[in-house]
Amino acid sequence: MFPLRFDVNGEVVEVSVTTLLNGGYAGRSQDDVAAHVAELAELGVPAPTSTPCLYPVAPYLAMQPDAVPVQHDRTSGEAEWALVIAGPEERDVLLTVACDHTDRALEVHGVAWSKQAGPDVLGRQAWRLVDVADRVDELTLTAWAGGEQIQRGTLAELLSPQYWLDDLRERGLLRPGTVLLSGTIPMDSAVDQFAGSWRVELGDPKTGATIACEYRLDRMPDPVA
Repeated sequence: MFPLRFDVNGEVVEVSVTTLLNGGYAGRSQDDVAAHVAELAELGVPAPTSTPCLYPVAPYLAMQPDAVPVQHDRTSGEAEWALVIAGPEERDVLLTVACDHTDRALEVHGVAWSKQAGPDVLGRQAWRLVDVADRVDELTLTAWAGGEQIQRGTLAELLSPQYWLDDLRERGLLRPGTVLLSGTIPMDSAVDQFAGSWRVELGDPKTGATIACEYRLDRMPDPVA
């Protein structure tokens, strides 16, 4: 596994991921959760028995690539934020942007399986959570699929970073090397999610600062079998 490196206000912070978790169906609004369940139902994904969900993912799938190889044309990303536990102190909790790239063809057979078939793409910059904690709900998430805006919302639509920090503490996972992705906000169904590139931005309206992750999809050759 290669460590992740983040630019945190000019300081390079390196993190070796030991635990990677994907939140799911994690909207604060049950209407948003229902909308996401409906989006996935259109793709044949069965509804969860309870929400929110938490999916353990292989740590090596936390990446910062420019390109993501895919086996077919039914994969897509999701706009998310990520918590990165970079050390033992409160100031070591980082917040960055993320895109959970998911195999939608496999998702109909099991969400947990599909999470293992694509990477969690993280930004190369991060903010210390303590620096934005007073306005975290105002931070924005925006995603573009193939250059068209497909998602737009604020962190107030999702379970808060503090919710997940408390959850990690209860599970004994609030430790250096843990990375948790937040779950996503609803997509615009009029935009084709199966695009050849994805870009996600985490924005701070107070300062105008943004953190982005962006990548293209590279179709792998068909298998020889």
